[in-house]
Amino acid sequence: MHTEQQLASKLKTVLPHLNEKQRRLFLAAEAKALGWGGISKVAQATGVSRVTIYKALEEIKMDSPVSEMVRLPGGGRKKVDQYHPDLLRELESLVEPVTRGDPESPLRWTCKSTRQLSKELVRQGYQISHVTIADLLHNLDYSLQANAKTLEGGKHPDRDAQFKYINEKVKQLLKRGQPVISVDTKKKELVGNFKNSGREWQPKGAPEEVKVHDFAGKDSPKVIPYGIYDIGKNIGWVNVGCDHDTASFAVASIRRWWLSMGKEIYPDAKELMICADGGGSNGYRVRLWKVELQSFATEAGFRITTCHFPPGTSKWNKIEHRLFSHISMNWRGRPLVSHEVIVKLIGNTSTQQGLRVKAKLDKRKYPTKVKVSNQEMKQIKLKPHNFHGEWNYSINP
Repeated sequence: MHTEQQLASKLKTVLPHLNEKQRRLFLAAEAKALGWGGISKVAQATGVSRVTIYKALEEIKMDSPVSEMVRLPGGGRKKVDQYHPDLLRELESLVEPVTRGDPESPLRWTCKSTRQLSKELVRQGYQISHVTIADLLHNLDYSLQANAKTLEGGKHPDRDAQFKYINEKVKQLLKRGQPVISVDTKKKELVGNFKNSGREWQPKGAPEEVKVHDFAGKDSPKVIPYGIYDIGKNIGWVNVGCDHDTASFAVASIRRWWLSMGKEIYPDAKELMICADGGGSNGYRVRLWKVELQSFATEAGFRITTCHFPPGTSKWNKIEHRLFSHISMNWRGRPLVSHEVIVKLIGNTSTQQGLRVKAKLDKRKYPTKVKVSNQEMKQIKLKPHNFHGEWNYSINP
């Protein structure tokens, strides 16, 4: 039985020595020999359309001899993205509003069907089938995924509508050159010589030694990385806290990003948009979050618009797969032995797509159980949006 790698290697070795007709028939014979699923396996290994392989199988079944005509080099229909160079961009823009991603993996996938995507692209003037859509999505590293039980909460009836609303707001502000950030708290990390998941290159037989148990006492030091991801500039900022994950800490982290980085990048900013989860220290029900945002808006002198993802959809937040996943990969297999090590590992995170990250240690105290009175809430210059004002709102200076 061929593995995918063995099949791809075999075909890559043989195909260059065959002409167009021979390649077609050879692939059809190989697919037939593989049995069920063989056509898809061969198509994926070679990039040849499944339709072409189907036609070649029909040619093999014919009683009459196959035509001896061989296509000239460079002949045949050109790939659809060569006729329409902007097609891939348009396809991703359709998929992007509901793109899903595991926060610990850069793999992306889509829940929109290929027939829906084809129908929308045809409406925009492209002549493209759902079969070609599937091939293009595979080339863009998308794949179909089964349901996963995450138990983060029930599905809200307006979940997809909220995704689209956030996406439209993001596009509007980016078009105007205004800052748009995605924020969240990464999971707490133990500071010390504890095992960190993942592997890295070491001399054979000489792994880095860590403690046998990861039991943390009440006073064991922990860090709370609060991330700010600049969606338009592909830049990350992480405030590494040492106390508690509170709304005060969340807004203080955004303030530190603005004073240290954002203010220089956006000197003429008139509005800041924040994409945040529905719960946690920056949740839409947290009163202190809105009080602190009011204070920051007044200091900065511009309006702050916040759009929350619906409950149970924290993994859809861009910061998860655009920033946090790369940080986790950068420090995999490395014990986080000190605050300095953590800050440096975060700050040295980068990607081939140009991601840059800065990190700072925050040793300030952020007390818990801070009460916010009704009178304080009334003083906030908060304007709910017409669509789900509890999730989408603006705070003026």
